[in-house]
Amino acid sequence: MNSDLYIPAGSASAPFTVAITPQDAGWAESSLHVVDLGDGQDLSLHTGDDEVMILPLAGGAAVECAGKSFELSPRASVFDGPADMVYLGIDQSYTLSGRGRIAICGARATRAGRRFPNRRVAAADVAVELRGAGNCSRQVHNFGTATAFEADSLIACEVITPGGNWSSYPAHKHDENTDVETQLEEIYYFEIADSPVGTPGFGYHRVYGTPERPIEVLEEVRTGDAVLVPHGYHGPSIAAPGHHMYYLNVMAGSGPDRAWLICDDPRHTWLRGSWEHEEIDPRLPFPASSATRPPAAPAG
Repeated sequence: MNSDLYIPAGSASAPFTVAITPQDAGWAESSLHVVDLGDGQDLSLHTGDDEVMILPLAGGAAVECAGKSFELSPRASVFDGPADMVYLGIDQSYTLSGRGRIAICGARATRAGRRFPNRRVAAADVAVELRGAGNCSRQVHNFGTATAFEADSLIACEVITPGGNWSSYPAHKHDENTDVETQLEEIYYFEIADSPVGTPGFGYHRVYGTPERPIEVLEEVRTGDAVLVPHGYHGPSIAAPGHHMYYLNVMAGSGPDRAWLICDDPRHTWLRGSWEHEEIDPRLPFPASSATRPPAAPAG
């Protein structure tokens, strides 16, 4: 459909390959930048009004800030297990150096008195969760979720969906501040694995609204693409057979609490009950060496 909420790969200006600000998105909170660092290249940035979570998608880097150096250990690709993450608060200058593709997840940090220290989370300490079952199985790296990491507003995680599977399903929404839902603007950034014979991959992502707040997005996504979710139900994210799908979720909202509370599309929520009788996809977890990590109960 090529909606205005679809951000194709390569649409940003150098040095970034992705550059989504609240102003660009037409909302108030969430942002994402992706940069490809070459050998010996340094990039100096400032957090401004944002708190950020920085992680390598491929390769590695160092983050220098306030006289301290934080290492982001290399990983081969987004399918190579969790990554190290560095958190920086508002109003700080920092420098990235190294070689690799680096993601900078951001959100306006607006809750007075809730400033948090700069710190690093090692990949080995990232909780790995297996959600769903059967062809709705997926893997979640909870490096920056509300229950796993303390921050002001920013929520972020990585999701891996094996080829042929459906993810972000049942479709769900989080666009109101209620007892059962939190208002969160969300960015989906995608990378898709090549096939076993080397052909480039693709997938699909769906966003749709309610009668009161209509929205309509159905996009074919490839590596480097992003989709914005300002409101409405989103899902499924569908990985084409033979092509594993990765997406990075970046979320933040205006409510008083930092939480990820969702409401299913009531037409689809029955699906959760079907998982009780299905096994998790045996291709998970990625990589196979992480199989010793105990999976969480299927959810989400």
